[in-house]
Amino acid sequence: MEREKKPKHFIQQPEYPGGPKELTKFIYENLRYPAEAVKAKIEGSVYMEYDIDYRGNVVETRIIQSLGYGCDEEAARVVKMLKFMVGRNRGMRVLFHQKAHIRFKLPKPVKQPAQPLQQPVQVQYNYVTTPSAPATTSLTDQPKQQPAATTYSYSISFNNKG
Repeated sequence: MEREKKPKHFIQQPEYPGGPKELTKFIYENLRYPAEAVKAKIEGSVYMEYDIDYRGNVVETRIIQSLGYGCDEEAARVVKMLKFMVGRNRGMRVLFHQKAHIRFKLPKPVKQPAQPLQQPVQVQYNYVTTPSAPATTSLTDQPKQQPAATTYSYSISFNNKG
């Protein structure tokens, strides 16, 4: 018979489903850079503390180190969306405190590839027709004067407008 293992700690800490990597991924996928901070070109970190209730919900957030320009409010909004898994703590309703460090870094401007100069492309075709010489049967026959060759010239221009 195997005995059930006792938990390592008296009170079990809340865990985010998927672990710390998934927690970070969730935060940065849902984080929207505030327009006011983009306009002022603000970068930095917001340090905050948040409380997790016995159900795994974030119930309160406090800013420890502020960045301003709407970044604090955005960090609090995203952290309040988190949902943790909390183990049974001997029937007690425990309130947990955790800290978060959320970085705000300006998105890099997307550079558009330099477009080549828009020069028209020109193609020219020459088409020359010459009539075939009539067959002569005797040496005394003089060949008739042939009509001049006809030349056709085509010029086609294309304008590249991406």
